[in-house]
Amino acid sequence: MRFVSPTPRRSAAAVHAALSTQVIAVAALVVFEHARGRRLAREISALGGDPHAAGAQAVVGAVTVFAILIMFVTVTAAASAAAYLTWLVQARRSATPPGTGRLPVLAAWLVPGVNLVAPPLLVHRLWWDSRPPADRHGRWVALLAAWWLSWLTTLALVAMRLPFGAAPGDPNLTGLGPVELAAVAISALLCAATVRQITRIQVTGARNRYGTRAGDVAAPAAPAAPQFLGASATAAPTPSSPSVPGLRRRQSQALISSQPPPAVSKRSS
Repeated sequence: MRFVSPTPRRSAAAVHAALSTQVIAVAALVVFEHARGRRLAREISALGGDPHAAGAQAVVGAVTVFAILIMFVTVTAAASAAAYLTWLVQARRSATPPGTGRLPVLAAWLVPGVNLVAPPLLVHRLWWDSRPPADRHGRWVALLAAWWLSWLTTLALVAMRLPFGAAPGDPNLTGLGPVELAAVAISALLCAATVRQITRIQVTGARNRYGTRAGDVAAPAAPAAPQFLGASATAAPTPSSPSVPGLRRRQSQALISSQPPPAVSKRSS
């Protein structure tokens, strides 16, 4: 019985779902920013940061909605990072020999400075270890470079808007707009494309190696029927057939009766 090595299809689906939710969260925050954020920023600036000032109760609802949206963006970003790292670890275990740890993955993404260069190299190595078709190398490198450049652009755009919050005289709450939303959406789309490429290669490779779907268990072969060496071997007795001694007795009688009688010699007169 042979077990097919599992592929990270479920974790890849989790990455796609998390990235989609993150884009929706950022889009909701951008819509709120343009619909209510600028006016809310002016109202908060007029209050001077005093929650007990006159008119403070009028902005409580809008501030609550803004806080919920900020929490939504933060949670979806953390969920996307966790889902992606989980997929990356499982994909490396499927493509590399057993015993591959998660420390290189965490170091590549979490160490400051290293996380600006190492992640695309790690993903490219994973793609190569998954044994892709030889004619896809150029397209893969172009996709990987586009994803990483879009990711760095998104980080730069968001970093220029930090820290969140309305400063005195600032007409915006976060400063996020259509440009930042487009950068987040493009980066998420390209990231999902790289995940799909590697996962598809691993699934196809598992099918080609084992002749079954990844995650399935090959059914054991049915035991072969016993083969008899002699074509004239006697079949085993069944409950409806005569017993073995009776069968042998009948065969002996038939053999005796089939022999010709001995010739009788004539007496000479």
